[in-house]
Amino acid sequence: GKVEVDGTIYEADAIILSTGARPRTMPFIPVDGERIITSKEALTLPSLPETMVVVGSGAIGSEFAYLYASLGVKVTIIEYLPQLMPLEDEEVSKTMERAFRKLRATVMTSTTVKEVRVEDGKCIIDIEGKKGTESLTADVVLSAVGIKSNIENIGLEELGINVERDKIIVDEHYQTSVEGVYAIGDIIPSPALAHVASAEAIHCVEHICGMEPDAVDYSTIPSCVFTSPEVASVGITEQRAREKGIDYKVGRFPFTASGKATAAGDRDGFAKLIFDSEERLIGAHLVGANVTEMLGEPTLAKRLGITAHTLARTIHSHPTMYEGLMEAAEAAMDAAIHL
Repeated sequence: GKVEVDGTIYEADAIILSTGARPRTMPFIPVDGERIITSKEALTLPSLPETMVVVGSGAIGSEFAYLYASLGVKVTIIEYLPQLMPLEDEEVSKTMERAFRKLRATVMTSTTVKEVRVEDGKCIIDIEGKKGTESLTADVVLSAVGIKSNIENIGLEELGINVERDKIIVDEHYQTSVEGVYAIGDIIPSPALAHVASAEAIHCVEHICGMEPDAVDYSTIPSCVFTSPEVASVGITEQRAREKGIDYKVGRFPFTASGKATAAGDRDGFAKLIFDSEERLIGAHLVGANVTEMLGEPTLAKRLGITAHTLARTIHSHPTMYEGLMEAAEAAMDAAIHL
């Protein structure tokens, strides 16, 4: 019931921990803030390097790789897993790999970074990948290998709050193992996204106030990557549907067939919708200009259990990018008919 801040003690019936996270560091990538950097330093580099190696191709790594490549830096992206943007759908990954190559960026997947060191003002990156063991040289290395929760030295151990692998364990209302102490956001085992933390905070506060809030639906979390083209997704990927043995249908609409995309001069990408055997939307994956602004409709459709028929028969304004969702739903219906 007490929180001490700079020597002042505050008392409350409920305390919500929301201390966020910081870039994760690895011993084989010793960050010095100048040559070997994290996303924090990447925002404040005093000048553009000629070459940069980005380790990790999640949202943070991909966004900074795009930023620096578009500014003329020769960028190499190294990803440990078999595909770029490993949490995204395979088709999205392949499209973004082509997009990065258009920017003359190099993409190296299934590649392990063994060691990064600085010699004579240059970064040496020892890697092991499809070509075996080799070394790369770059002016700057950006480590984008995830985040680490800010939970040290705030009294968790003294209170006996349960922690597992640097995440605070909470119940369905975000209460920790200690009554009256709650935790939300990046410090608990949920997707580390600002809008997820906001949803958790609202639920937590409403519960504290005696209300009966709806549970946060973690199966319907929208995700955006602000590259160019943009990436937006919600629900499961096609490969995940296969792994789970789900009987599914896919509808696609390429933006090369979009009048709005053609008029805007940016036709890269597609809308891909995944429906279950009852034609309810279970996943949406978008690549293209401004698709992060289109994600609200499929997110709501998934949450409400909307079918391909309903989505396809909902009139969308023309010409717009988002009518691609209607077209993709119709394509899924056509596929079902042909089956």
